[in-house]
Amino acid sequence: MFVSLSTFTIANDSNANVHEAFKNRPHLVDNAPGFQRMEVLSPQENPKEIWLMTYWDDEESFKTWYKSHQYQDSHKGIPQDTKLVPGSVKIKYFSVVSH
Repeated sequence: MFVSLSTFTIANDSNANVHEAFKNRPHLVDNAPGFQRMEVLSPQENPKEIWLMTYWDDEESFKTWYKSHQYQDSHKGIPQDTKLVPGSVKIKYFSVVSH
């Protein structure tokens, strides 16, 4: 199993809109080959921070999705007024050792 974790922090007051956009996402990734699930988390102490975790069968499946047009389309639902804290976007990749 392969896990991708993307984190970012919202700089303005659009976090409620961003949370709503994730709740109403178009689910474009759901049928991507190798996709297992997605979790969107926000720490209770900082609701402007978003952690997006996607779980895949393998890294190749993730890379194929990441290069696809559907990946680009999946980001169109982000509210237009969203501003991010500069330097807050971070991406990490994980291999699952045990679960």
